[in-house]
Amino acid sequence: MHARMVSTGPDSPVAEAAAAMVRESVGSALVMQGPFLAGILTERDVLKAAASGTDLTAVPVSAWMTRDPQSAAPGTPVEEAAQIMLLNGFRHLPIVEGRHVQGVVSLRDLFSARISRPPQPRSAAS
Repeated sequence: MHARMVSTGPDSPVAEAAAAMVRESVGSALVMQGPFLAGILTERDVLKAAASGTDLTAVPVSAWMTRDPQSAAPGTPVEEAAQIMLLNGFRHLPIVEGRHVQGVVSLRDLFSARISRPPQPRSAAS
């Protein structure tokens, strides 16, 4: 999980959020409404917005973000987080404890964790 996150507001221009994502070398920006997670804007969303021909300096993040994104708890096992992401077709998963965002996990993070830690043998009950 990355504790290094980019956050933006729903009314911020897409270009501003994209610039922050590039600056921080992350693939998503959490869209916050005060202290609460309202959505997520990803690289894919920015590409779709750019391809639409809209003015990214004028269009708000809220027009292209995924609202109320699915999230996981900090203790979610790597395999479960990967399954959530793969079944739903997204590459970034906010990690939320209670109502507070703790970070973001990406598919790249999960692959890295899996490669650095070999799979555990399955028990007979699995």
